[in-house]
Order: sequence, then C-alpha cells, then structure tokens
Amino acid sequence: MIRLFVGLTLPADVRTHLLMARLGIRGARWQRDDQLHLTLKFIGEVSETTAHDIDAALAAIDMPRFVLAASGVGVFGDLAAPRLLWAGVAPKAEVTRLHDKVGAALLPLGLALEGRKFMPHITLARLSSGRQAASGVAQFLESFDGLASRAFAVETFVLFSSHPGHDGSVYRPEAV
Repeated sequence: MIRLFVGLTLPADVRTHLLMARLGIRGARWQRDDQLHLTLKFIGEVSETTAHDIDAALAAIDMPRFVLAASGVGVFGDLAAPRLLWAGVAPKAEVTRLHDKVGAALLPLGLALEGRKFMPHITLARLSSGRQAASGVAQFLESFDGLASRAFAVETFVLFSSHPGHDGSVYRPEAV
C-alpha cells in the first residue's frame, strides 16, 4: 500500500518567502521547506496497481499552463480554537479548474469527489493546542494579512507519496 496525494510544487523563493511568516504561536507545528505545497486532491492509501492506474489517469489530463501566487493568510477552524494556518493563492479559477480535472480523471477509478468545497491553500502550520494558540493566531492573521509572493508559472502537477516521520510527513514525488 502507498499513501498518495496530487499537488503543486512551489518555487524555492516562494517557499522561502512563506517560511519567513513563521511567528511564535503556542502549539504550532510549522511546515518545513520540503513540506510546502498546494494539495489538489488527497487520495489516501491505495495498492501499487491502483497507484499505476492513478498515474495513467493523471497523465491524460490536458491543462494549459497558468500563473499563480501566494496571496493572503487564513485559518481553518474557529478562531477561538484554530486547527490550521494557511496561505491562500490567487487567482483561484485556474487552480480550481485543475482540481476539478484531477477529480474527474480519478472518478472512474472509484476515487470519489470530496464532499466539501475546494479551498486552494498552502498549509503553513498545524495547531495542536487550539484555544491556547488563539491569541497568537489572531496576531499572525493581522501581521501577515497582506502576505503575497511573486507570481509563478504552473506547468506541471505532481503525484506525491506521503510517508509519516518523527518530524512530520515526508513527501516524495512519484510522477510529474
């Protein structure tokens, strides 16, 4: 079995820019440089055979290149008990279109579409202490409200495998 997701890689200078937004928040587990990406579709555990079928289905997607930039910050969860800090992206239309194409390509393989609306984002930190982190999160949102990276071209997307580790998951590109 292999744990998979589909995502976009970020240029090194954009990752560095996002890493500079780290700020002391109690209970925050900040993403490392090698963990920063934008998830298009989480697939989960599949067999090696299914992984090859997924690779073939994704390879058939035709999508023109588009331009994207990190833009703004936000939080998942209630502000009183936040779960995750993220950087948004702009514009959202093309990355949402690619997300929809990935979902449609994987549907014939029995991989269902997600029930919730797609919110393109780059995870910056996971928050384990919720309520204890709330004041730090409020300061983060205020301090980095205008966070923006340079625009970069998106020409490929990646099928990643995810491997749990002591310092968080390690993501390995399986196919581009």
